[in-house]
Amino acid sequence: MSLLRFLGLGSSFERTVDRGDTETVRRIAARLDALPPDRARFLAAFAYVLARVASADLRVDEAETVAMQEAVRLEGGLSDAAAALVVEIAKSQARLLGGTENYVVTREFLKISSREQRAGLLHCLFSVGSADGTICASESAEILAIAEELGFTRAEANGLRARHRERLSELRGLPVKSENAQ
Repeated sequence: MSLLRFLGLGSSFERTVDRGDTETVRRIAARLDALPPDRARFLAAFAYVLARVASADLRVDEAETVAMQEAVRLEGGLSDAAAALVVEIAKSQARLLGGTENYVVTREFLKISSREQRAGLLHCLFSVGSADGTICASESAEILAIAEELGFTRAEANGLRARHRERLSELRGLPVKSENAQ
């Protein structure tokens, strides 16, 4: 009997491990054992990338946590309790492993998601970043880095960023350029 099976992680977890996932994705996905392994991996990476933005300013406040839980609940069709658990694990992993796992998990999300799903994640990142009323410079920079890691051009990322202009701390108080101005 394998150690994984003895610990109750079973063969679906072993198949996930063999696919080259990061430890972070595996740890979160293991808590989603009621879901198909591919869906659990997707949600694990999705939640981690949300936590990456939420912790970009070195703190995750309650409003950001609630926004993350809502995004995970909606994306995964999870109960409130399951979404809360996934988000707590993702936040913990981001705190513990942030520097080393950020790019690796985001690259994993790129491999297992469609362009439409990646665009949806970017929208959620801005929602999480603005949950406390302001997207600070470090959160904005992190979202732009993630967008590029997910294969979006700088122009595409800035186009999405412009939709959230009123919440960007670095642009507050600056006049809005009129569409008709030249």
